[in-house]
Formats: sequence, C-alpha cells, structure tokens
Amino acid sequence: MDDRSLEALGLAQAPREHPLRYPGSWPARSGLLDGNRMMPLERLTHPDRTPVLCVGSNACPAQLRHKMAESGIASPVPMVKARVTGVEIGVSAHVSLAGYVSSSPVRAPGVVRELFVLWLDERQLGVIDDSEGVCSPTGNYERRTLPSPDVRVLLENGETVPEVSAYVNRHGVLHDGSGAPLTYPGQRALLGELLEGSAQLRGLFGTTPEEFSARARADRELCARGTRVFAEEGLVTASGLERYGPARRPPATGPSGPGPLTPPKPSGPPGAASRTLRGRPGPGRSAR
Repeated sequence: MDDRSLEALGLAQAPREHPLRYPGSWPARSGLLDGNRMMPLERLTHPDRTPVLCVGSNACPAQLRHKMAESGIASPVPMVKARVTGVEIGVSAHVSLAGYVSSSPVRAPGVVRELFVLWLDERQLGVIDDSEGVCSPTGNYERRTLPSPDVRVLLENGETVPEVSAYVNRHGVLHDGSGAPLTYPGQRALLGELLEGSAQLRGLFGTTPEEFSARARADRELCARGTRVFAEEGLVTASGLERYGPARRPPATGPSGPGPLTPPKPSGPPGAASRTLRGRPGPGRSAR
C-alpha cells in the first residue's frame, strides 16, 4: 500500500459517511492533500491563496477530498498545522443534514489550540463556501475575517498569519448551562447529552446517538425542527465572533484563478478539558 495514501495514514474515513466519527481524523502534521495522498509541503504560507481556519471536518482530508471531487476540482490543497490563540472549538446550534451536530469556532481569549489552516485558491474557496452555505440566505455559516492580535495563528516555522477566514455559525452556538459556549466534547457524547436533556429532541430523533444520526441524515425538515428546538429550549448563545466583518472574496489572478501547486517529490516517509451541557464536567479533549 502507498504509505502516503489516506488509507495508510488512517485518514480515509469522512464524517459524511461516518457521522458519529465527526469531525473525522486530522493529519498528524502539515501536508499537501493531493487527491488520495498527503504529500510533504515545501512552504507553509501561500500569499496568493486565502488562509481558512478549520475547527471541524474541513480539517479531515477525506471530507475535504469529497467536497473537492464533487465539484470536479483535483488541484492540491495545503493543510498547515498551527498553534492558534483566541479560538476554541464550540458546538454549532443547528442539526446538519449529514447526520451530526457540527463544531463551530468561538471567541476564547487566551485559549490555545492546535488547529489547521487551509490555503485555498479561488475555486477551492468557492467549493468550501458553498458547502458551508455562505452564499445562501438560508445557509448555516458565514465566512468572517479574524485578525491578529485577537486571533494569533503561529505556524510550525515560527511565522504568524496576520488574519484568517473562519466559518461562523449564523444560528449561534450551544452553551454549557452557565451561558458560556460549550466546548465540543465529541459527537457521541454530545448527542447523548442533548437527548438526555430534552424530551423534544428525543421525540424527534430517538434516544441514542445512532438513532439521532440515522433520522437526521438527509431529512431537511427534521433537521430544521431540531435546530428550532435548540433555540426554543434556550440552549443557544453567541459565538463572540459575530463582531468581525465578512471575509472578502479574493480576485482571480487569471482565467482560472491562482496557478496550481505541484507536489514535491517524496523525500522520505510521512509522519498523528471540556464542560458539557447543564454544566456537568465532561471528558477532556485536545485538538487533533
């Protein structure tokens, strides 16, 4: 087996196919996603591309590969690991058609997380924007610009990124019972606690995470009803990132936007505490 393939690296499963494993597996280190392979990166910054901060399945190579392939895009995507200060992984206040409740960034001064930054060309950015509903009035996310020093993005080589885009949920995020944004605890734990705490949600989605996921998948009306229940039961708060302005779409640099990246030839083998709803302590979880 190719030792740089997503299968060999344990990165081949996408949350769209395995909802209870959301957000999916993240790479152990920076790399260039080229089809079904993770290749080495020659550099960590790409000034002709847009840096997009990921807190969920956009940092899962298999999910990202699916999104690009559906739009006929085969160009490589730089995925750069970063130490990010000022952002925590929260929980979106909506039920996804993919059968999970996704994560969403929240403002968290002083909090440090290891996250991924995607450097996207114009076409790739358009694909991710569309997948997040940015251009739709009924979409779940809008892309906003998070500037330094409010959000500090430190790369492995010591470089910092002056500003990054991030997808901020239009519905808000779930809180932990005290009013503070809930830190994402893992999909099974999250769905289990949501169902335990809400008779309305149990009536809609069943009593187990498996039932929740199976009923939610591709049922637009049911997902919308679940999203309304979050608001009606007072489970929603602001992310704190609403203060930042909408991100700008980059201008094309040619008929098809920036030129494609060429993966370098392999030079060696590749390199892998939250609170819960109602304020009860939950298992610790570090960023992957």
